[in-house]
Amino acid sequence: MQDVTASSADRPGTLKRLAETISGVGLVLGALFMAASLTPSLIPRSEGVQGVLAGICFAAGYGVAVLLRWIWVTLDLPLIRGRLGRRLLLASTSVAAVIVASFLWRAADWQNSIRTVMGMEPAPPELPLMIGTYALAVAAVLLTLSKLVALFLRRLTQRIERVVPRRAAHLLGLIVGGLLLWSLANGVLISGFIRTADTSARALDAVIPPDIQPPADPLRTGSPASLVAWEDLGREGRNYIAATPMAGDIAAVTGGPALQPLRTYVGLNAAETADERAALAVAELDRIGGFGRSILVVAMPTGTGWLDPAAMTTLEYLHRGDVATVALQYSYLQSWISLLVEPEYSAEAGRALFSAVRRHWLTLPPEARPKLYLYGLSLGAYSSQQSLRLYEMIDQPFAGALWVGPPFVSPLWQTLTRERDPASPEWLPRMDQGQTVRFTDGRQGLSAGDVWGGIRIVYLQYASDPVVFFSAGSLLRRPDWMNAPRGPDVSPELRWYPIVSFLQLAFDMAVSLHVPMGHGHLYAYTDHVAPWMAVTQPEGWDRQGLERLRAHLLALQRQAADG
Repeated sequence: MQDVTASSADRPGTLKRLAETISGVGLVLGALFMAASLTPSLIPRSEGVQGVLAGICFAAGYGVAVLLRWIWVTLDLPLIRGRLGRRLLLASTSVAAVIVASFLWRAADWQNSIRTVMGMEPAPPELPLMIGTYALAVAAVLLTLSKLVALFLRRLTQRIERVVPRRAAHLLGLIVGGLLLWSLANGVLISGFIRTADTSARALDAVIPPDIQPPADPLRTGSPASLVAWEDLGREGRNYIAATPMAGDIAAVTGGPALQPLRTYVGLNAAETADERAALAVAELDRIGGFGRSILVVAMPTGTGWLDPAAMTTLEYLHRGDVATVALQYSYLQSWISLLVEPEYSAEAGRALFSAVRRHWLTLPPEARPKLYLYGLSLGAYSSQQSLRLYEMIDQPFAGALWVGPPFVSPLWQTLTRERDPASPEWLPRMDQGQTVRFTDGRQGLSAGDVWGGIRIVYLQYASDPVVFFSAGSLLRRPDWMNAPRGPDVSPELRWYPIVSFLQLAFDMAVSLHVPMGHGHLYAYTDHVAPWMAVTQPEGWDRQGLERLRAHLLALQRQAADG
C-alpha cells in the first residue's frame, strides 16, 4: 500500500519534471513538420526513406521550437509553469498525436499520387505503420543527441557567465559552441564519410569482372594497340568501351551501311593531372581516327565516370556509326558527393578536355574538321557547361551541345532559366526565338520546323528531376516550378512548406534514380532522339525509320530496366 501511495505521490513530480524538459510547442511544431513531410514531392519514397525523412522533420520542428524558447528565456520573458504548464503539455501531446495519426492515415494516398503519374505499383497498405516506426526511432535518436548538445552548450554558457554578463554569455556560448560542434562534425564525421566513400569507390573502380575482357580491336581504347591500358580505364570506362555498338547491329536497325562508332575514354589513374589525361585522350582519339568522323562529341561523365548509354547509343544509331566520342574520368565519387566536396575537379577536367580537343581540331583544314559537339549528364553537364569560354562561341565556334539533367548549381543554366520568357514554366523554359538555346523534356519544346541559328544547344530535363530543381531557396521560398502549369510527371498534390520542402527535395536527390526510366534523374533512350536530332541534324531519316529506331531503343531500355 505504501508503494502504491508513494507511486501516486511521485506522479505530479514526474509530470512536473517532464513539463520542464519537454516542449509542448515543440511537440506540436514537430508534428506539423512531420505531417508536411508525408505529403508528396518529386520522387516516390519507400517506407524507410519516408520514415527517416519524417523523423528528421519532426526533430527539425521540435528544434525550431526549442530555439524560439531559448530566445524567449534570454529576453527574460515569463514562461508558463506549474499546473497550467502541465495541462498545456498534456494538451499539446494530444494535439501532436492527432496530427501525426491523421496525416499518417493519408500517407499512402499521397505517395500513390506520384506513383500513378510515373506508372509505378501502388504503395503497400501497411505503409503508414512502417513509416511511423522508422520516424519514431529516428526522432528519438536525434532528440537524444540534441539533449546532449543542449547540455554541452549550457555547461559552456555557465563557464562564460563567470566573466561576462548573462545575456552576452548566452550568445557567446551559442556561437563558440556552434563553431566547436561544426569543427567536430566537419573534421571528423564529414571528412571520415568522404574518406570512406572515396576509398570504397576507388576499390570498386579497380575491380575488373572476369566476363569483361580487353578488346582485341586496335580501334578500341584499352586494346593492346591503345595508348591507354585496359586497367587504367576505370570500371565505368571499361563498361563504356565494352558496350560499343557493332556496325552490323546499327545497319540492321537503320537499313543501310554503317560504321563502327569510335569511343575514347581515359580513366583517373591513366595520368596525374587533368591536363595530362586530356592530352592522352586527344592522342588516343587521333590514333583511332576520331578526327576523321563527321561527328565528334566531347562527353563529360557523371561523378563515378559513368556515361549514359541512353545518350551515346542513340546518337551513334542516328548517325549510322559515323561518330567519335572522347571522355575522361575526374572522380570516383557519386555526383552528389563530388558536387559537394570537389566541384572544381569536374570543371577543371571539362575545361582541360574541351581545350585540348579544340586545339587539335583547329589545326585541321576547315573542310576536314568534324562537327564538334559537347555532351554531359548530371555533374557532367555542369562540367561541360563550365568548360566553355565566350570567345570560343564567336571565333571558330563549336556546333552545339546536349546537356541532360543539369544540376541546379550550373551558372549558365541558372542564367538562362532566370531570363526565360515569363509566360513559360520554369521546368520548360522558352528563350525568345529559341535560335540558340532550347529546353525539352524529350516530348515537348522541340519541333521539326524550328528555325535555328549557328550554334544549337538543347537542355533535356524532366519536371520531376530534383537534381535540376533542388534549390537552397526552397528553405523559405516557394520555387517557381511549383506554379501552374506543372510538369506531366509531378503530383497535383505537391505543396510547398517552409524548411520541410527543402528537406524533401534533398532526400529526393538521393533517390532520384529509384524511379522508372523516363522520370526523375533517369533519362530514357527514346527521349534523347528529338534532342540529338535537333542538335546534330542527322540525315536520311523518315517516319518509318524513326519508328524502327525507337522500337529498338525501347527494347534496349527494357533490358536496362530489367538488368
